This record gives sequence, structure tokens and C-alpha cells, in this order.
Amino acid sequence: MFRHQGKSRTLKHNLRIATVLSFVAGIVNITGFLYAKQLTTNVTGHFALFIYDMANVKFWKGTIYFLYIFSFLFGSFLSSFLIEKYRENKQLNVFVLPTIIESVILISIGILGDNTGTDFLNLIVCLLLFAMGIQNSFVTKISDAVVRTTHLTGLFTDLGIDLSHLCFPKSYKNRTTIKANIKLRIYIILFFFSGGLFGGFLYSEINLKLNTLIFGALFLLLSLFFDDFRYKVIKTRRRYTR
Repeated sequence: MFRHQGKSRTLKHNLRIATVLSFVAGIVNITGFLYAKQLTTNVTGHFALFIYDMANVKFWKGTIYFLYIFSFLFGSFLSSFLIEKYRENKQLNVFVLPTIIESVILISIGILGDNTGTDFLNLIVCLLLFAMGIQNSFVTKISDAVVRTTHLTGLFTDLGIDLSHLCFPKSYKNRTTIKANIKLRIYIILFFFSGGLFGGFLYSEINLKLNTLIFGALFLLLSLFFDDFRYKVIKTRRRYTR
């Protein structure tokens, strides 16, 4: 699911990566909100607050929201930059490095974050947004912008459009594609929701606090390991069947 790109990707590949990454994003979203009372998987609200503070001459508060936005942007830039830089190496899975960077950030915050109190709250929010910028960028490049996992606004818009298309079979005859898109978007929504429930339970009921993020990182790394292991098994099987 991490290796196939472009035309080689199937609905199954997209469903697998959507399941993994939307679940992780759901964990990050609820953990960041419970800890800092800030959204940590998208910047739409932060942009509105940035404009509001600038308009009311609250430049310091506005600067903080600008840093939130920039963190997400820089994460997206870095992820895409690394993928393009290492794409020429055919032996290397170019999506491994961004995934590992995201996992390291989540694990580091999980281990160190609770010991910092609220002194580094804004830094932690920036790091979470940076990690989600990385994730959103590499899943966009993997799937050719078919899969988005860190925010749901556009997803619900696309889902509404696809559902409306089912009402007009004469105008939209490729119903198989439409149904596949609907299935993918429902998967993302459900697993984002499931990740949020799981993360909220660990954060509040088990009282893991920021350690909850470690589970998101482990889920991501296990998926990466499984994908690599599965690829090697398939490659070995093909070698022996020739």
C-alpha cells in the first residue's frame, strides 16, 4: 500500500492506506485537542483565527496561529521534497522516510511532552501540525490526490457530490467508479472516527495523556513493516514461480 503509485494503485491499495493513516490522524486529532484545545490535523480554523487576531491588532496571538499554519505547510513541503529527491533510487521505498519522521515526532512528543507541562504547549501543537502536514503530503502523492486523511471538510463535500451522482444514472454511467469513491470516503471517515474514539479512551479513561500518540506511531510503523514484509514475500514467491 505504501509502494504502489499512479496507475498501479488499486482501490484495495487506497483502502488499506486510508484505513491506517485516517486512524492515526484520528488519534492525533483528539489527543492534540484534549491536551492543547487546538486542532492539530488541519489549519482551516487556525487561518480564521490568524486573520481575526491580525484585524484586532493582537499580533502576538496572530503570530502563534501563523506558526501553526506554517508548521503544517513546512511538513507538507519537506515530505514532498524528500520523496522527489529519493525517487530516482528504484530500490528505495521513497515513502519510508516521511513515515519514519512522522513516527519519531509522535513518539518523542508522547515520551517527553507530559514532562514539559504547558511551557512548550505551542511547540507541541506546531510539531503535531508538522507531522500531519508530512502525512497529508505523502498520502496525496501516493494516491494521486485520491486519498486525504487529516481533515474531513473536503471529504464530506466529495461524498455528498458522489451520492448525488448516484441519483442521475443517465448522466453518470460509471457507477462502479462512483461507488468505489463512496466506499473509500466512508472508510476514511469511519477510521478517523475510530481513531478519535480509541485515542480519547486512552487519553482520558486510561489516563495516558500524550503517551497516546505513541500508539499512533506504533500503528504507523507496524503497517510500514507489514507492507515491506508482504512486498518481500510476494517478490520471493514470484522469483520461485518463474
